Amino acid sequence: MRCTLGVDIGTSSSKGVLVDADGVIVASATRAHEVDRPRSGWVEMDGRVWWEEFVSIARELIAAEPTAQVVGVGVSGMGPCILLTDEADEPVRPAILYGVDTRATAQIARMTADLGVDDITRVGGSTLTSQAGGPKIAWVAEEEPRAWDRARRLFMPASWLARRLTGAYVLDHQSASQVSPLYDIEREQWHDPWWQRYAGGIAQPALGWAGDIAGRVTADAASATGIPAGTPVIVGTIDAWTEAVSVGAHEAGDLMLMYGTTMFMIHTNSADASAGALRTPSMWTTAGAFAGTRNLAGGLSTSGALTAWLRDLTDADYPELLADAATSGPGARGLLMLPYFAGERTPIQDPDARGVIAGLTLAHTRGDLYRAALEATALAVRHNVETMRAAGADIRRIVAVGGGTQGQLWLQVVSDVTGLVQEVPATTIGASYGASFLAATATAHTGGEPRIAEWNPVAQTVTPDPTLRTLYDALFDRYVRLYEASRDVVHELADDQRRASTPTTPTPEAS
Repeated sequence: MRCTLGVDIGTSSSKGVLVDADGVIVASATRAHEVDRPRSGWVEMDGRVWWEEFVSIARELIAAEPTAQVVGVGVSGMGPCILLTDEADEPVRPAILYGVDTRATAQIARMTADLGVDDITRVGGSTLTSQAGGPKIAWVAEEEPRAWDRARRLFMPASWLARRLTGAYVLDHQSASQVSPLYDIEREQWHDPWWQRYAGGIAQPALGWAGDIAGRVTADAASATGIPAGTPVIVGTIDAWTEAVSVGAHEAGDLMLMYGTTMFMIHTNSADASAGALRTPSMWTTAGAFAGTRNLAGGLSTSGALTAWLRDLTDADYPELLADAATSGPGARGLLMLPYFAGERTPIQDPDARGVIAGLTLAHTRGDLYRAALEATALAVRHNVETMRAAGADIRRIVAVGGGTQGQLWLQVVSDVTGLVQEVPATTIGASYGASFLAATATAHTGGEPRIAEWNPVAQTVTPDPTLRTLYDALFDRYVRLYEASRDVVHELADDQRRASTPTTPTPEAS
C-alpha cells in the first residue's frame, strides 16, 4: 500500500499521519510538548526536540501499518521561528518562536528607523512586528554575542526536519518572506544588502516552494526513523499554510481560518505575481505556499491557549465548560473579554496588550467566562477580517480547520459574530495532513496527481444566525472601544510584569 507520511511540529504538540493514495488516514500519532517562557514576552523551544519527536512519530506510524510503503515524506511546523545552529548543525540557543515572542521590540524600532517604513514595506511587504524574523536574528546578535559568534545556519521546524532527513539546507519562499525584511517579496529572493547587514555570517538557505522535493532520506536518517533510504522529502512550510493546503483554501478569494492554540487567518489575494501583493500596516503580506501566489495573513496570539487557561483555572473539562457556555447564551450575560492574554498580533500589533474582562459581577459563572472567551476570539477574528477587507481583500470563501473545529459551539459563535459562512472539511487534523498531500503530489506519477477536493471534501457548513446580528454588531463596537479605553493602563501593567519577571542577576548566556 503506497502511503505518504506527514509530520507537523506545532506549538503544543507534534502530530503525524500516514495517509494512503486516496487520502485516507491509515495511522496517526501525537507527542505533546510545552514551549518555554523564561521571561515575560519570551517564547522559545529547544529545536532538538523537533527531531526527537519526528523520529518517535515516524517509528510509531510505520509500526502501526507494516504493509505501508512510504513513498514520500511531508514536513511542516510552526513559524516563523528562528533556530540558529553552528557549523555542525547544533543549535546555539533555543529557537525563538513566532509573533507570540515579543522580545525584539528594540530591534524592531531600530531597524524601522534605520531602513524606513516605506522601503521595508516595498521590499518585504509588511511593516516590522513581533512576527518578523529579521529583528529576532538581530536580537541574538546584540544580546547573546557568544551564541551569535557560533551561528552559521538558519532553520525553522520544517527546514530543520528536511535538513536532518536529507542534508539539504533549504527554506521555502513562504517562510523566507516572514524573515522580514531580509526577503524581497516581489523578486522572490533574499534581499542581499539587508541580509549582509543584519545576518552576516549566516549562510543563506537555498529557496524552494513548499511542495518541491528538498532531497531524499539519507542512510543515517533511515536508520533513525525507519523510513526507507532514498524516500523523497518535500521542502515543507509553516503550519498555517500547510493547513490551508489540507483543506484546499489556497485559491484567489479563499480565507483559511485555523483554530488552534493560536488562531491564524490566510487570505489568498492573487494567483498572479505580476498583480503584486496587498499591503496594509496592520497585517502581514507574505509569499504563498505555491509559486506566484501572495497572501494577506493575520493571527491571534491566543485562542485555544485562552480556553485551556480557563479549563485549568476552573478545574473543569471541556465538555462541562461548553455545556455551561451554551447555557450562558449570546453576550455571556453582559461580559466582554479582550483576548490579549499574550499581547496581540494582528490587527492591533500590540505586544503590550493584555487580557481584560469587563462587566464582571458576583453573579457571573465559569460558563459566562468561557462563553466570553469564545466570543472574544470571534470578535478578534472579525477585527482581522474587516481590516483585510478594508485593504482590498476579496474574501469569497471561508474554510475552517484545526482542532477547535471539533467544538460546534465555537464554530457557531465565530459565524454569528463575524456574519460569515464557514465550510468545514471532512478531515480537520490540519498541517500534518496537508504535508502528506504535498508529499503525495510531489511523488505522484504524471497525470495521476491527487486532488485535495477528493481527498478532503466539505462535510459541514456553518451559517450565522441573523437574529444575533444586532447584538454582535453592538458588542464588536464595544470590543474596539474597550481596547482603546484600557490601552494606556494595560501598557503600564505590562511594564510592571516585565520588571517583575526580569532576573535581578544576569542570566548566563546560552553557550
